[in-house]
Amino acid sequence: MDVNQHYRFVVPDRSYASLTKKDITRLAESFALPEGAVGKVNIIVSEMLSNLEKHTTHGGELLVKAIGKPIYGIEIICLDNGPGMSDPGRMLEDGVSTFGSAGEGLGAIQRQSDVFDIYSLPQVGTVILAQVYKSNRSIPPVRRYDIGNIMVPKPKEIDCGDGYAVIHHERGAYLLALDGLGHGTHAQEAAQLAVKTYCDKPIPDPALALQVIHTSIRRTRGAVGFAANIDLSQNRFSYCGIGNIAGKLYSTESPLGNMPYKNVISYNGILGHNIPGTFNNQHLDWNRNKILIVHSDGLKSRWDLSRYPNLSRHLPTTIAAVLYKDHSRQTDDTLVLVCKAKP
Repeated sequence: MDVNQHYRFVVPDRSYASLTKKDITRLAESFALPEGAVGKVNIIVSEMLSNLEKHTTHGGELLVKAIGKPIYGIEIICLDNGPGMSDPGRMLEDGVSTFGSAGEGLGAIQRQSDVFDIYSLPQVGTVILAQVYKSNRSIPPVRRYDIGNIMVPKPKEIDCGDGYAVIHHERGAYLLALDGLGHGTHAQEAAQLAVKTYCDKPIPDPALALQVIHTSIRRTRGAVGFAANIDLSQNRFSYCGIGNIAGKLYSTESPLGNMPYKNVISYNGILGHNIPGTFNNQHLDWNRNKILIVHSDGLKSRWDLSRYPNLSRHLPTTIAAVLYKDHSRQTDDTLVLVCKAKP
């Protein structure tokens, strides 16, 4: 299970580039990445920073986190609010540039990455995802879904008061998304205790899982939360939410630009303090055309995946990063959790 938060590096102009690169290098070394992997990270970060300098007026930001527990790699995401590209695939070819440079930046990032993804749209900007693994990483099991996330503390805070858990089981996955009340250390304590409770003894029934969490975090600040069970054997998605954890379940089978969705509905209340006397699970169909997106209130509620052509074809973390880039309030911790069924 990977529940590491992202470190945020704001890069408003070129003067921040050198310090940002040094800080990310230190992070990579603290994750015990071997020298060769750290070298790849340096190349990736240098090219990302160069792209921000060339193509954005007000800079951008990089998000960095360790992958896995125990750590087996590093994830680096570049968020660019520049003019965007109409054909990012062509920009990956060496020698192709919109800036008059050598045109090797995106291609270099892709070559140094074990996992690479890019989404770009004219007048919207660009998100680049790169992951670098330790050389001894074992091959992950093949699953019928992919899960990714963005989890970032409130600006100028170190501790993130949001939290999540992903537990894979033989029929699918259990999911938990949480938002500790407020932000900072006390919010993080509430969220982490809830995550620990959920992971120590996974409960297939989402409503019952939230009831157990409610009891376990009574002495904390409290939290709002969402629990779900994706059961592939029954093609069913069961969930229950308490408080203002929001989300949507999209169906991507419809024509582009008209993706129907159902809102994830939560009960009023606060885990650890006051919850309804009775609350029940909701059940929806789950198949190969589904994308579940759940988020804390650090993300604005008025977003629509249909406004991003072809974004549903990209990795879940890329989807989460695009939504974070365009819709984060920047006044609270932000969690965006995405589960995408494989075709």
